[in-house]
Amino acid sequence: MEFRYLGNSGLKISEITYGNWLTHGSQVENEAALACVRAALDAGITTFDTADVYANTKAESVLGEALAGERRESLEIMTKVYFPTGPKGPNDTGLSRKHILESINGSLSRLGTDYVDVYQAHRFDVETPLEETMQAFADVVRQGKALYIGVSEWTADQLREGHALAKELGVQLISNQPQYSMLWRVIEPEVVPTSKELGISQVVWSPVAQGILTGKYLPGEPPPAGSRATDDKGGANMIGQFMNDDLLARVQNLKPIASDLDLTMAQLAVAWVLANDNVACAIVGASRPEQVTANAAASGVELSADVLQAIDDALGDVVVSDPGYTAQGMPKHRLS
Repeated sequence: MEFRYLGNSGLKISEITYGNWLTHGSQVENEAALACVRAALDAGITTFDTADVYANTKAESVLGEALAGERRESLEIMTKVYFPTGPKGPNDTGLSRKHILESINGSLSRLGTDYVDVYQAHRFDVETPLEETMQAFADVVRQGKALYIGVSEWTADQLREGHALAKELGVQLISNQPQYSMLWRVIEPEVVPTSKELGISQVVWSPVAQGILTGKYLPGEPPPAGSRATDDKGGANMIGQFMNDDLLARVQNLKPIASDLDLTMAQLAVAWVLANDNVACAIVGASRPEQVTANAAASGVELSADVLQAIDDALGDVVVSDPGYTAQGMPKHRLS
Protein backbone atom coordinates (compact mmCIF):
# COMPACT_ATOMS: atom_id res chain seq x y z
CA MET A 1 0.00 0.00 0.00
CA GLU A 2 1.25 3.46 -0.88
CA PHE A 3 0.47 6.67 0.98
CA ARG A 4 -0.12 10.27 -0.04
CA TYR A 5 -0.22 13.58 1.80
CA LEU A 6 -3.71 14.95 2.33
CA GLY A 7 -3.77 18.50 1.05
CA ASN A 8 -1.15 20.93 2.24
CA SER A 9 -0.68 19.09 5.53
CA GLY A 10 1.67 16.58 7.07
CA LEU A 11 -1.06 13.93 7.31
CA LYS A 12 -0.54 10.85 5.15
CA ILE A 13 -3.41 8.54 4.21
CA SER A 14 -3.54 5.24 2.34
CA GLU A 15 -4.21 5.93 -1.32
CA ILE A 16 -6.84 3.21 -1.20
CA THR A 17 -9.33 4.16 1.52
CA TYR A 18 -12.10 1.92 2.78
CA GLY A 19 -15.58 3.48 2.87
CA ASN A 20 -18.81 2.02 4.23
CA TRP A 21 -21.51 4.00 2.44
CA LEU A 22 -24.44 1.81 1.26
CA THR A 23 -22.92 -1.25 2.94
CA HIS A 24 -22.41 -1.35 6.70
CA GLY A 25 -25.63 -1.30 8.66
CA SER A 26 -27.80 -1.65 5.55
CA GLN A 27 -26.77 -3.85 2.60
CA VAL A 28 -24.17 -5.99 4.37
CA GLU A 29 -24.62 -8.02 7.54
CA ASN A 30 -22.33 -7.11 10.41
CA GLU A 31 -20.26 -10.29 10.16
CA ALA A 32 -19.49 -9.60 6.49
CA ALA A 33 -18.75 -5.94 7.27
CA LEU A 34 -16.24 -6.95 9.94
CA ALA A 35 -14.58 -9.33 7.49
CA CYS A 36 -14.28 -6.54 4.90
CA VAL A 37 -12.62 -4.21 7.40
CA ARG A 38 -10.23 -6.99 8.41
CA ALA A 39 -9.37 -7.53 4.73
CA ALA A 40 -8.72 -3.79 4.37
CA LEU A 41 -6.34 -3.81 7.33
CA ASP A 42 -4.60 -6.93 6.00
CA ALA A 43 -4.13 -5.16 2.63
CA GLY A 44 -2.38 -2.24 4.33
CA ILE A 45 -5.31 0.17 4.24
CA THR A 46 -5.14 2.50 7.24
CA THR A 47 -7.71 5.14 6.24
CA PHE A 48 -11.44 4.64 6.79
CA ASP A 49 -14.25 6.94 5.66
CA THR A 50 -17.81 6.99 6.96
CA ALA A 51 -20.60 9.46 7.81
CA ASP A 52 -23.26 9.80 10.48
CA VAL A 53 -26.03 9.60 7.87
CA TYR A 54 -24.95 6.20 6.53
CA ALA A 55 -27.67 3.76 7.62
CA ASN A 56 -28.81 6.56 9.99
CA THR A 57 -25.71 6.28 12.24
CA LYS A 58 -25.47 2.47 12.17
CA ALA A 59 -22.52 2.47 9.74
CA GLU A 60 -20.38 4.42 12.19
CA SER A 61 -21.21 1.94 14.95
CA VAL A 62 -20.27 -1.02 12.76
CA LEU A 63 -16.99 0.61 11.76
CA GLY A 64 -16.21 1.42 15.38
CA GLU A 65 -16.79 -2.19 16.35
CA ALA A 66 -14.65 -3.43 13.46
CA LEU A 67 -11.72 -1.20 14.40
CA ALA A 68 -11.92 -1.85 18.16
CA GLY A 69 -8.59 -3.08 19.47
CA GLU A 70 -6.56 -1.57 16.63
CA ARG A 71 -3.84 0.92 17.52
CA ARG A 72 -5.63 4.26 17.08
CA GLU A 73 -2.46 6.14 16.12
CA SER A 74 -2.00 3.78 13.16
CA LEU A 75 -5.40 4.64 11.68
CA GLU A 76 -6.90 7.66 9.92
CA ILE A 77 -10.65 7.91 10.48
CA MET A 78 -12.83 10.36 8.56
CA THR A 79 -16.51 11.03 9.07
CA LYS A 80 -19.04 13.60 7.90
CA VAL A 81 -21.92 15.77 9.05
CA TYR A 82 -24.83 17.50 7.27
CA PHE A 83 -27.60 15.11 6.27
CA PRO A 84 -30.55 14.30 8.56
CA THR A 85 -29.94 11.78 11.36
CA GLY A 86 -31.82 10.43 14.35
CA PRO A 87 -35.52 11.33 14.43
CA LYS A 88 -34.79 13.99 11.79
CA GLY A 89 -36.08 16.97 13.75
CA PRO A 90 -35.56 20.58 12.62
CA ASN A 91 -32.04 20.73 14.08
CA ASP A 92 -30.99 17.18 13.19
CA THR A 93 -29.63 18.32 9.84
CA GLY A 94 -27.45 20.97 8.23
CA LEU A 95 -24.28 22.74 9.34
CA SER A 96 -25.53 24.91 12.17
CA ARG A 97 -23.32 25.24 15.23
CA LYS A 98 -25.84 23.20 17.21
CA HIS A 99 -25.91 20.31 14.74
CA ILE A 100 -22.14 20.19 14.22
CA LEU A 101 -21.22 20.23 17.91
CA GLU A 102 -23.85 17.64 18.80
CA SER A 103 -23.05 15.46 15.80
CA ILE A 104 -19.32 15.19 16.45
CA ASN A 105 -20.05 13.88 19.95
CA GLY A 106 -22.39 11.25 18.54
CA SER A 107 -19.91 10.20 15.88
CA LEU A 108 -17.06 9.85 18.36
CA SER A 109 -19.21 7.73 20.66
CA ARG A 110 -20.28 5.40 17.85
CA LEU A 111 -16.76 5.13 16.42
CA GLY A 112 -15.28 4.44 19.85
CA THR A 113 -12.57 7.08 19.55
CA ASP A 114 -11.67 10.38 21.19
CA TYR A 115 -11.08 12.12 17.87
CA VAL A 116 -11.40 11.78 14.11
CA ASP A 117 -8.55 12.69 11.81
CA VAL A 118 -10.76 14.59 9.35
CA TYR A 119 -14.26 15.94 10.05
CA GLN A 120 -16.07 16.80 6.82
CA ALA A 121 -19.02 18.96 5.81
CA HIS A 122 -21.00 16.42 3.81
CA ARG A 123 -22.57 19.15 1.65
CA PHE A 124 -22.75 22.96 1.63
CA ASP A 125 -25.55 24.32 3.82
CA VAL A 126 -27.25 27.20 2.01
CA GLU A 127 -29.37 28.03 5.07
CA THR A 128 -26.55 28.54 7.60
CA PRO A 129 -24.05 31.41 7.40
CA LEU A 130 -20.71 29.97 6.35
CA GLU A 131 -19.04 31.94 9.16
CA GLU A 132 -21.13 30.02 11.72
CA THR A 133 -20.27 26.69 10.13
CA MET A 134 -16.53 27.32 9.94
CA GLN A 135 -16.40 28.68 13.51
CA ALA A 136 -18.08 25.51 14.74
CA PHE A 137 -15.61 23.34 12.82
CA ALA A 138 -12.73 25.39 14.22
CA ASP A 139 -14.05 24.80 17.74
CA VAL A 140 -14.26 21.06 17.08
CA VAL A 141 -10.58 21.13 16.13
CA ARG A 142 -9.61 23.24 19.13
CA GLN A 143 -11.47 20.85 21.42
CA GLY A 144 -9.28 18.03 20.07
CA LYS A 145 -12.23 16.17 18.57
CA ALA A 146 -10.89 16.48 15.02
CA LEU A 147 -7.40 17.11 13.70
CA TYR A 148 -8.35 18.59 10.32
CA ILE A 149 -11.48 19.59 8.45
CA GLY A 150 -12.72 18.75 5.00
CA VAL A 151 -15.79 19.13 2.81
CA SER A 152 -17.67 17.08 0.26
CA GLU A 153 -19.04 18.08 -3.15
CA TRP A 154 -18.38 21.82 -2.73
CA THR A 155 -18.00 24.04 -5.78
CA ALA A 156 -14.76 25.87 -6.54
CA ASP A 157 -16.21 29.15 -5.21
CA GLN A 158 -17.42 27.48 -2.00
CA LEU A 159 -14.00 25.89 -1.50
CA ARG A 160 -12.31 29.25 -1.89
CA GLU A 161 -14.61 30.97 0.60
CA GLY A 162 -14.45 28.13 3.12
CA HIS A 163 -10.67 27.89 2.88
CA ALA A 164 -10.29 31.65 3.50
CA LEU A 165 -12.45 31.48 6.63
CA ALA A 166 -10.63 28.40 7.92
CA LYS A 167 -7.30 30.17 7.47
CA GLU A 168 -8.60 33.20 9.40
CA LEU A 169 -9.66 30.87 12.21
CA GLY A 170 -6.31 29.08 12.27
CA VAL A 171 -7.52 25.63 11.17
CA GLN A 172 -6.67 23.54 8.12
CA LEU A 173 -9.27 22.75 5.46
CA ILE A 174 -7.37 20.10 3.53
CA SER A 175 -9.81 17.91 1.62
CA ASN A 176 -12.83 17.76 -0.65
CA GLN A 177 -14.75 14.54 -1.22
CA PRO A 178 -16.33 14.50 -4.70
CA GLN A 179 -17.61 11.79 -6.99
CA TYR A 180 -14.91 11.10 -9.58
CA SER A 181 -14.34 8.34 -12.10
CA MET A 182 -13.50 7.73 -15.74
CA LEU A 183 -17.18 8.41 -16.45
CA TRP A 184 -17.76 11.34 -14.08
CA ARG A 185 -15.10 14.05 -14.44
CA VAL A 186 -17.00 17.19 -13.44
CA ILE A 187 -14.32 18.26 -10.92
CA GLU A 188 -11.59 18.58 -13.53
CA PRO A 189 -12.36 22.00 -15.08
CA GLU A 190 -12.83 24.08 -11.89
CA VAL A 191 -12.66 22.18 -8.59
CA VAL A 192 -9.26 20.56 -9.19
CA PRO A 193 -7.41 23.73 -10.31
CA THR A 194 -8.85 25.70 -7.38
CA SER A 195 -7.97 22.90 -4.96
CA LYS A 196 -4.39 22.77 -6.19
CA GLU A 197 -4.08 26.51 -5.63
CA LEU A 198 -5.47 26.26 -2.10
CA GLY A 199 -3.65 23.11 -0.97
CA ILE A 200 -6.76 20.90 -0.89
CA SER A 201 -6.75 17.24 -1.99
CA GLN A 202 -9.57 15.20 -3.47
CA VAL A 203 -10.79 12.18 -1.48
CA VAL A 204 -12.84 10.63 -4.25
CA TRP A 205 -15.87 8.41 -3.95
CA SER A 206 -17.29 6.00 -6.51
CA PRO A 207 -14.06 5.53 -8.52
CA VAL A 208 -15.60 2.41 -10.07
CA ALA A 209 -18.85 4.28 -10.81
CA GLN A 210 -20.72 2.12 -8.29
CA GLY A 211 -19.68 -1.03 -10.07
CA ILE A 212 -20.35 0.06 -13.67
CA LEU A 213 -16.61 0.12 -14.46
CA THR A 214 -16.18 -3.50 -13.35
CA GLY A 215 -17.76 -4.45 -16.68
CA LYS A 216 -20.29 -6.78 -15.08
CA TYR A 217 -23.27 -4.83 -16.44
CA LEU A 218 -23.79 -5.76 -20.09
CA PRO A 219 -25.81 -3.81 -22.67
CA GLY A 220 -29.15 -5.36 -23.46
CA GLU A 221 -29.01 -7.74 -20.50
CA PRO A 222 -30.59 -7.57 -17.03
CA PRO A 223 -28.20 -6.71 -14.19
CA PRO A 224 -26.64 -9.66 -12.36
CA ALA A 225 -28.62 -10.96 -9.38
CA GLY A 226 -27.41 -9.47 -6.13
CA SER A 227 -25.64 -6.54 -7.82
CA ARG A 228 -26.07 -2.91 -6.75
CA ALA A 229 -28.41 -2.28 -9.68
CA THR A 230 -30.88 -4.74 -8.13
CA ASP A 231 -30.64 -3.31 -4.61
CA ASP A 232 -33.85 -1.70 -3.38
CA LYS A 233 -32.24 -0.02 -0.35
CA GLY A 234 -30.74 2.84 -2.36
CA GLY A 235 -28.13 1.23 -4.56
CA ALA A 236 -30.33 0.92 -7.65
CA ASN A 237 -31.29 4.60 -7.49
CA MET A 238 -27.67 5.75 -7.30
CA ILE A 239 -26.42 3.59 -10.16
CA GLY A 240 -29.34 4.42 -12.42
CA GLN A 241 -27.61 7.39 -14.07
CA PHE A 242 -25.15 5.00 -15.72
CA MET A 243 -27.55 2.23 -16.72
CA ASN A 244 -27.96 2.80 -20.45
CA ASP A 245 -26.85 0.54 -23.27
CA ASP A 246 -24.61 3.04 -25.06
CA LEU A 247 -22.58 3.74 -21.94
CA LEU A 248 -22.42 0.07 -20.97
CA ALA A 249 -21.19 -0.82 -24.46
CA ARG A 250 -18.42 1.81 -24.24
CA VAL A 251 -17.34 0.40 -20.88
CA GLN A 252 -16.86 -3.00 -22.49
CA ASN A 253 -14.23 -1.34 -24.71
CA LEU A 254 -12.05 -1.02 -21.61
CA LYS A 255 -11.69 -4.79 -21.19
CA PRO A 256 -8.74 -5.27 -23.56
CA ILE A 257 -6.96 -2.27 -22.04
CA ALA A 258 -7.22 -3.77 -18.56
CA SER A 259 -6.28 -7.22 -19.85
CA ASP A 260 -3.11 -5.93 -21.55
CA LEU A 261 -2.04 -4.44 -18.19
CA ASP A 262 -2.92 -7.64 -16.29
CA LEU A 263 -5.48 -5.67 -14.28
CA THR A 264 -9.12 -6.22 -13.53
CA MET A 265 -11.41 -3.52 -14.87
CA ALA A 266 -12.03 -2.32 -11.31
CA GLN A 267 -8.30 -2.03 -10.68
CA LEU A 268 -7.92 -0.05 -13.91
CA ALA A 269 -10.69 2.32 -12.78
CA VAL A 270 -9.11 2.88 -9.36
CA ALA A 271 -5.64 3.38 -10.88
CA TRP A 272 -7.15 5.91 -13.29
CA VAL A 273 -8.42 8.23 -10.54
CA LEU A 274 -5.10 7.90 -8.69
CA ALA A 275 -3.31 9.10 -11.83
CA ASN A 276 -4.69 12.58 -11.04
CA ASP A 277 -2.06 14.22 -8.83
CA ASN A 278 -4.71 16.18 -6.92
CA VAL A 279 -6.32 12.93 -5.74
CA ALA A 280 -5.07 11.77 -2.34
CA CYS A 281 -7.09 8.56 -2.25
CA ALA A 282 -9.78 6.50 -3.88
CA ILE A 283 -12.55 5.35 -1.55
CA VAL A 284 -13.57 1.75 -2.20
CA GLY A 285 -16.47 -0.08 -0.64
CA ALA A 286 -17.19 -3.78 -0.60
CA SER A 287 -19.73 -6.41 0.30
CA ARG A 288 -17.15 -9.21 0.28
CA PRO A 289 -13.54 -9.29 1.62
CA GLU A 290 -12.09 -10.42 -1.69
CA GLN A 291 -13.35 -7.21 -3.33
CA VAL A 292 -11.30 -5.17 -0.87
CA THR A 293 -8.18 -7.24 -1.51
CA ALA A 294 -8.57 -6.93 -5.27
CA ASN A 295 -9.16 -3.17 -5.24
CA ALA A 296 -6.24 -2.58 -2.88
CA ALA A 297 -3.96 -4.10 -5.51
CA ALA A 298 -4.48 -0.95 -7.61
CA SER A 299 -2.20 0.93 -5.23
CA GLY A 300 1.04 1.87 -6.93
CA VAL A 301 -0.17 1.08 -10.46
CA GLU A 302 1.02 3.72 -12.92
CA LEU A 303 -0.78 4.31 -16.20
CA SER A 304 1.13 5.66 -19.17
CA ALA A 305 -0.04 8.59 -21.28
CA ASP A 306 -0.85 6.13 -24.07
CA VAL A 307 -3.08 4.09 -21.76
CA LEU A 308 -4.88 7.20 -20.52
CA GLN A 309 -5.51 8.24 -24.13
CA ALA A 310 -6.76 4.76 -25.00
CA ILE A 311 -9.26 4.99 -22.13
CA ASP A 312 -10.50 8.36 -23.40
CA ASP A 313 -10.86 6.95 -26.90
CA ALA A 314 -12.74 3.89 -25.63
CA LEU A 315 -15.29 5.91 -23.66
CA GLY A 316 -15.78 8.77 -26.10
CA ASP A 317 -18.68 11.12 -25.47
CA VAL A 318 -20.31 9.18 -22.61
CA VAL A 319 -17.90 10.94 -20.22
CA VAL A 320 -19.56 13.71 -18.16
CA SER A 321 -17.27 16.73 -17.67
CA ASP A 322 -19.62 19.70 -17.20
CA PRO A 323 -18.51 21.49 -13.97
CA GLY A 324 -22.05 22.78 -13.52
CA TYR A 325 -23.12 19.37 -12.21
CA THR A 326 -21.40 20.04 -8.87
CA ALA A 327 -23.63 23.05 -8.18
CA GLN A 328 -26.61 21.29 -9.72
CA GLY A 329 -26.26 18.41 -7.28
CA MET A 330 -26.05 20.73 -4.26
CA PRO A 331 -29.13 20.65 -1.99
CA LYS A 332 -31.11 23.84 -2.59
CA HIS A 333 -32.42 23.78 0.97
CA ARG A 334 -31.70 21.89 4.14
CA LEU A 335 -32.95 18.34 3.87
CA SER A 336 -35.29 16.92 6.47
